[in-house]
Amino acid sequence: MDHDLEVDALGLLCPLPVLRLRKRMQPLPPGAVIRLLADDPAAHVDVPHFCVEQGHEFIGVDGTAFTIRKG
Repeated sequence: MDHDLEVDALGLLCPLPVLRLRKRMQPLPPGAVIRLLADDPAAHVDVPHFCVEQGHEFIGVDGTAFTIRKG
């Protein structure tokens, strides 16, 4: 899947991957697709939870690559 932005949060621990994601996606328009690279095991819980809380669509995860559509 093509993406509009890639956010590299590899090596960062909770809550930094989600905080970096939130900051970098703010200027994007609704519908933009973001690929987050995060290897923190907590990201598998944190990223979907962040999407639900903020109204974004969690598309899925493949290893350390999370795909989100901005709501």
